[in-house]
Amino acid sequence: MAVPWEDYFRLVLQEKLSQKTLEESVDHFPPVLCLLEKRKELAAADRGLQAQREEFHTAMTALEQRWAELAQKEQQLKGSFVRFDKFLQDAEIRRGRALQRAAEERHRADRQGAEVLRLRAQLQELRRERARLQRRLQRLEPCARLLERTLEKLPEFQEVPELVARFDTLADTQVALRLTERERLAELEATRAQLQRLRDSEQDELLAQAQRRAELRERLESARERALQWESKWIQIQNTAAEKTLLLGRARMSALNLFQTVCQHLRQPPALDIEDTEGQLEQVKLFILDLSAMLARHRLPEPVAATSQP
Repeated sequence: MAVPWEDYFRLVLQEKLSQKTLEESVDHFPPVLCLLEKRKELAAADRGLQAQREEFHTAMTALEQRWAELAQKEQQLKGSFVRFDKFLQDAEIRRGRALQRAAEERHRADRQGAEVLRLRAQLQELRRERARLQRRLQRLEPCARLLERTLEKLPEFQEVPELVARFDTLADTQVALRLTERERLAELEATRAQLQRLRDSEQDELLAQAQRRAELRERLESARERALQWESKWIQIQNTAAEKTLLLGRARMSALNLFQTVCQHLRQPPALDIEDTEGQLEQVKLFILDLSAMLARHRLPEPVAATSQP
């Protein structure tokens, strides 16, 4: 926590007075002189404190004014920075536009240069074509004279283009006829090849059907053999089941007889169903265990009596 300036100066003055009081007590001044001296020092200290306070207020006022000036300059600098940033942005935008225009101009110049080169190459090609046509015209000039003489001998044609058109028509018709003939020959060959493939496929199909028929016959014979085997096995299973059923019936009858015998021995009526073979056997088992225990108890004293005779 900051200490106010007045309290600070007061504390400093008190420390100085305490130090001087200690020094004067060492010198053994009279009390009245000491008091006067202290008052003088206190007045001098108050004047010094007042002077320092005025200097402090003056310094604080100047400092506040300086801070205000600095704040104003800071605002001015911020405004200048903003304007400078805007100027830089505008300059960058203008520079980008100028670069874009320059790039477009270079691109346009490149396109124009390429177009000039293309037109020059096309002009050279046209010149070569013109020279070729002139050489061809020179070569075909005898043909033109021949056509003119032919036109004189054929009165049904008025102009050379008509004769040439007739010749072109006949040539096209001949080409069309030859093309049609080739197509018909190709269709005929394709039909012959298809017929041969059909014949070959028919033979293959017949062979496959015969092989399939033989395989089916073999499978039928094997199925018949397996059917006979399964029939014999089924008869064997039925015989075994009959034997097992007979044996089971005998076992049940034996268990029932044993149960009835046990009930007669115990003189109790049969409390279980006739079909409850497991319960009957369980009752017979319990009876046998009880009987065995009873016999064991009856036989136990004999060895003891034998050992006690001597």
